Amino acid sequence: MPTLGVLTTSDLGSRGIRVDSSGTLIMDVFSSKGFVVEKYEVVPDERHVIEEVLRTWVDTENLDLIVTTGGTGLTKRDVTPEATLAIIDREVPGIAEAMRIRTMDITPLSVLSRSVAGVREDTLIINMPGSPKAVQECLDVLMPVIPHALGLLKDPPISHDS
Repeated sequence: MPTLGVLTTSDLGSRGIRVDSSGTLIMDVFSSKGFVVEKYEVVPDERHVIEEVLRTWVDTENLDLIVTTGGTGLTKRDVTPEATLAIIDREVPGIAEAMRIRTMDITPLSVLSRSVAGVREDTLIINMPGSPKAVQECLDVLMPVIPHALGLLKDPPISHDS
């Protein structure tokens, strides 16, 4: 069973002022697909904090997948993409592109998302928006490809015929 970490970046959530509906939604969806949620945390929108959690979850916890929620917008406090880019080895631009393109039919505001996705070691990291509605829309787009992506990161990788 693939392992999952969910990292919510939210100043208000980290202080207990806002309930983390998006992180809970991510955990529920992936759990229903057979993923084991091994890590979950809500942190403030601080780049160094986000980077440290991501590094630890990859380098020490060896998670298969990390999904972040929040911090992908245009405000000065939205630093999740920068933190992710700082720690990944390779970017996977098609994942973020697909989320933006496929959700544009639902809301044109999706083009304002700065979400990124990439790989560190054998871990796939995906940034998602902070709203539960946007998270669900993005999950609808990505769930069909995530198992194959994770299989490709295994050693040896799964066949392309799958």
